[in-house]
Amino acid sequence: MKLIRYGEAGKEKTGVIIDNKRYDTSAFGEDYNEAFFESDGLARLSAFLENSLLTEADENSRIGCPLGRPSKIVCIGLNYADHARETNATPPSEPVIFMKSTTAIVGPNDNITIPKNSKKTDWEVELAVVIGKKASYVSEADAMDYVAGYVLHNDVSEREFQIERGGTWDKGKGCDTFAPIGPFFATKDEIVDPHNLRLWLKLNGKTMQDGTTANFIFNIPHLVSYTSQFMTLLPGDIISTGTPAGVALGMKPPVYLKAGDVVELGIDGLGEARQEVKAYE
Repeated sequence: MKLIRYGEAGKEKTGVIIDNKRYDTSAFGEDYNEAFFESDGLARLSAFLENSLLTEADENSRIGCPLGRPSKIVCIGLNYADHARETNATPPSEPVIFMKSTTAIVGPNDNITIPKNSKKTDWEVELAVVIGKKASYVSEADAMDYVAGYVLHNDVSEREFQIERGGTWDKGKGCDTFAPIGPFFATKDEIVDPHNLRLWLKLNGKTMQDGTTANFIFNIPHLVSYTSQFMTLLPGDIISTGTPAGVALGMKPPVYLKAGDVVELGIDGLGEARQEVKAYE
């Protein structure tokens, strides 16, 4: 299944995509959130779809993040060797974990706002994994049983805040609008091999990132298992798996985002997104 949430920000309705058409699932009566995933919502939604006459959703409506606000977004840093090299970082011996604020979440085609006092706002196309059930101390062999599906994520980052302002990376990752997610959530069965997906990003029509998840340093079962050793993952939580080479930070000289820029990105099987960059007001 491909799940969407659409409509005005903060008032999104639920829906699905079937044969490239959007359908409303408001009659199902639940948001696609932690409670939904925790209570076998995907199976119940599937049964609802088989026994319901669906109404098409407005194709012109705004698309929101396909998930109701998760309890957390866990991000993995430096999970592609080419990205580590371009940023002059040593490829990690264990996954690098940082958190991204859920208040950063916006829809896939919403604007990116450059934060107040920002000089180094950057882009990062990433495959994000959505957790389907509570996970704590999960073995790598069992880890995929805890994966519900996948979404496209732009891990927007402010590099000065992240690297030059002391402390951890989090302060450069959680600014408002820094987590455009979607256009849809794809259940696990929709993606044949999550470790062989092309992901790409363009800035003003020019390709900046063009990579493949085949180049992960740490694969998805390892990331789910590893993360669950340090924190409990709840249904609907997101693990964003890192970005390939081609970010502004790795350019010589760097060319960071500015007002008026247009970012387009996509992943095989997970759709495309488009974000316009706006100045902070």
